[in-house]
Amino acid sequence: MTSPRLSTPKKKQKKSSLRLTLSGAGLLIGIGSTAYLFLSQGQLFYRDLLTGANIIPSDALFAVSLTTDTKQWKKLQEFGTKETQAQVNQSLVQLRDRFLTNYGYNFEQDIQPWVGDEVTLAILAPQVNKPVSKPVSTIDNPGDSSQSMVMVLPVKNLQKAQTVFTQPKTLIQSKWIDRTYQGINIKQIEGQPGENLAATFLDGKFLVITDNPQTAERAIDAYKNKTSLATIGGFADNFPKISGYQPLAQFYINIPNAAKIAATAPNRRLPAQVLAQLQNNQGLAGTVTLETEGLRIKGVSWLNPGSQRVLAVENEAGTMQNRVPAETLMMLSGGNLQRLWGEYVLTSQGNPLSPVTPEQLRTGVKSLTTLDLERDLLSWMKGEFAVSIIPGTPKPGTSQDFRAALVFMVQAKERQLAEASIKQLDDVMKNQYQFQIQSTKVANKPVVNWISPFGTLTATHGWLDGNVAFLSIGAPVTDKILPQPSTTLAKNSTFQQTVPTEPNPTNGQFYIDVEQTTKNFPLPRLLPQQQTLLAATRSIGMTSAVSDNRSTRYDIFFTLKKGDR
Repeated sequence: MTSPRLSTPKKKQKKSSLRLTLSGAGLLIGIGSTAYLFLSQGQLFYRDLLTGANIIPSDALFAVSLTTDTKQWKKLQEFGTKETQAQVNQSLVQLRDRFLTNYGYNFEQDIQPWVGDEVTLAILAPQVNKPVSKPVSTIDNPGDSSQSMVMVLPVKNLQKAQTVFTQPKTLIQSKWIDRTYQGINIKQIEGQPGENLAATFLDGKFLVITDNPQTAERAIDAYKNKTSLATIGGFADNFPKISGYQPLAQFYINIPNAAKIAATAPNRRLPAQVLAQLQNNQGLAGTVTLETEGLRIKGVSWLNPGSQRVLAVENEAGTMQNRVPAETLMMLSGGNLQRLWGEYVLTSQGNPLSPVTPEQLRTGVKSLTTLDLERDLLSWMKGEFAVSIIPGTPKPGTSQDFRAALVFMVQAKERQLAEASIKQLDDVMKNQYQFQIQSTKVANKPVVNWISPFGTLTATHGWLDGNVAFLSIGAPVTDKILPQPSTTLAKNSTFQQTVPTEPNPTNGQFYIDVEQTTKNFPLPRLLPQQQTLLAATRSIGMTSAVSDNRSTRYDIFFTLKKGDR
């Protein structure tokens, strides 16, 4: 495949049900935490911002800047499987055809000789209809009731760019016409229904192409009146935090505006209280770069400067990878579970798109354990925590009900309170579920096993050094964390290669060995085309930190397989 171009018996039932309930409770914690970690959160120096940020209107839902360096696109095609390569190629071809090929242009011949290092594509929010500048008859669809697109092409060779603009390609069933708006010439297509392409030159620095003549006017207004993306609250302060040298791509998402559009989807309506909460957030931006072993994303999210909500600058994580063994398949860590829960409640309550609602989790814990989630458990879980999947070691000649264990670790700030809660749990498992509560020792450390009525070791809990409590559900893996393993996940070469070392200090990390995990366990579907994407990925790592009381930084790395081009 060529590289892409821009031109182109009853007991058993009870046993299974209980196993599912215990495993499900742990999984809900993991999914909910992951979702939060991923989703929470003078003179402008335009060279540090998204290309065209001073032209794109401030209400843009989404903007992405793509490199024009064909070498980088060829390098990208060295990664992944044939399926992922085909998806990348198809996306680029669709973009090319929409703005170039359908109008007789070829990127290499007509655009590349004069265009700058990056081009930016933005999707704008629908706008209430407004009067259109004359002549109205030249516009097929004067109303701007749907999303529209803007492409900004920076100019490095003015003479060649002007030639393309002043001498447009001849169209068979349509024609180019000229008009002016605020003293700026606009060329637009007249004739064929559905063809509303328009183009304009701004100060000889940018060629702006839109799919709607009114959108061209919106871009001119944004540029002249300084109401562009560059002036939106927090953008100019936060985007430079993740800008990079010659990136493959950069992107920006306007969270409250995008949420409003999502709220109109028939099957995914967001309640008013959720939309109100999302107004506290402002933007999510990132820079994508290619490296030898994969793809790196440096991201930042920030709150609306006018919101009352602030973030706690508390980056006290980063040690849990030293407590789990090197063969750990997945680990999600954070700095303060109680605070994380509070933030999750704030942003997800009443949201039908949340993986699990706070009330569902509260009810589930109460039903399963009789304990109050916040009063009896989270009240002492104020330290670093981790949820991990650790594979078991099968013993020859024995059957094993579980191939891995879900291991939860949390640093207790009030150990006496923690021990009282754990004792309550033991009583519940003994009296309500008829489990044997067996006290024993592992590596000279006291632990408690919960043994089901069927004789299977279902769970173990105890204490690690540093007032860290642990609960392991599934395969027996306690001997892998007690004593502290000599070969830890932190020393695993794949972990070291995958999980970013910055930002440091950190408030959370995520790691998954995709290859080994998908070989042994089915993963819940969270994304479209998920299986195709996972098939091209070896591992994923993320490190996050709260930068200040209004912004959070993320570094994510995908180690990718290399396939046939």
